[in-house]
Amino acid sequence: MSEIKCPKCGTTFKVDDASYADILNQVRGAEFESELGRRLEEAHKQALSEQKLALAEKETKFEKAQAEVVAEIQQLKSKLAAAETEKKLAIAEAVAPIEKERDQLASDLKAKTSEAKLRENSIIGQYKGALKLKDDEIQQLKDMKARLSTKMIGETLEQHCQSSFNQIRMAAFPNAYFEKDNDARTGSKGDYIFRECDEQGNEIVSIMFEMKNENETTATKHKNEDFFKELDKDRREKNCEYAVLVSMLEADSELYNTGIVDVSYRYEKMYVIRPQFFIPMITLLRNAALNSLKYKAELAVVREQNIDITHFEENIEAFKSAFSRNYELASRKFQSAIEEIDKTIQHLQKTKEALLSSENNLRLANNKTEDLTIKRLTRGNPTMRAKFDELEKA
Repeated sequence: MSEIKCPKCGTTFKVDDASYADILNQVRGAEFESELGRRLEEAHKQALSEQKLALAEKETKFEKAQAEVVAEIQQLKSKLAAAETEKKLAIAEAVAPIEKERDQLASDLKAKTSEAKLRENSIIGQYKGALKLKDDEIQQLKDMKARLSTKMIGETLEQHCQSSFNQIRMAAFPNAYFEKDNDARTGSKGDYIFRECDEQGNEIVSIMFEMKNENETTATKHKNEDFFKELDKDRREKNCEYAVLVSMLEADSELYNTGIVDVSYRYEKMYVIRPQFFIPMITLLRNAALNSLKYKAELAVVREQNIDITHFEENIEAFKSAFSRNYELASRKFQSAIEEIDKTIQHLQKTKEALLSSENNLRLANNKTEDLTIKRLTRGNPTMRAKFDELEKA
């Protein structure tokens, strides 16, 4: 079989080998040309007919399939509609109480929103009023500051700090001492001293305060560090643990405007603060000190023990000194007594010798007494001889 394509319509059709050979033979002449055209046209018509028939069959199948699909879609739509209706009913039943609660919440929220709006407006009004009062107060302070001298400005800052402390003294620091430093015996004094002790008298914390401010129109501007050395000296002379400079100086300094500035790299336990950090600074140092109070109490016990030991040693030394003094006196007395005893012994020895001598004399005298007779008494004495003779005769 061979394929031949129509040059007019482009249709391709198959012919057997004999027909193909015949066609080839006819190509050589006009008859072949005419016959070829006729056959091609017939083949073309036949191909179109076959195509139409095939297309009709396909359209029939497609319409049938489409009808089946449409029917199935309709069936699915019916099921879906039923399911949708059922779902809507279920959702309606489930959502009804939620919607009711939602509506109630919405109503409550609307009421609260209105209430909050009223409160907000009230607060905003109060805030604006307070802000205006604050602005007026600031302006008044600026006006007052412009009229005050440098000394009066400093005193005003002191009064501010003292007033701030007194407002919370009984609630926060009932056992604290916060008074002006009026002791100028060492040649200088700070502004205020804060001290707090526990119930046993152990010091919790102590702070030497210095308040510094100056008029904005002052020609010579001071710096905070100008006062560090003197403040440190006051702290040490008044036996305070910390030193704090409450300062409005160097108002444009980013360092000091941050709040609490530790300057212990220059002077031990020293800080610089703005006035708004006055109470927080006391609280901060006091709370830190409370943590170490236990150790301070133990240190106080150790110190007391050391004092007791010192007193004991002092008593020992006093006893030794008194004993030594008494021993020296007793030694001198003893020596004197020994010397007196020696003298007495010598005297007794002399007495003994005297007594021994007397004993010998008495012995001799006794011997002589024992040898004494009438004959010896009358020997050489005729008168006495005669008398004794007479006595014998009578």
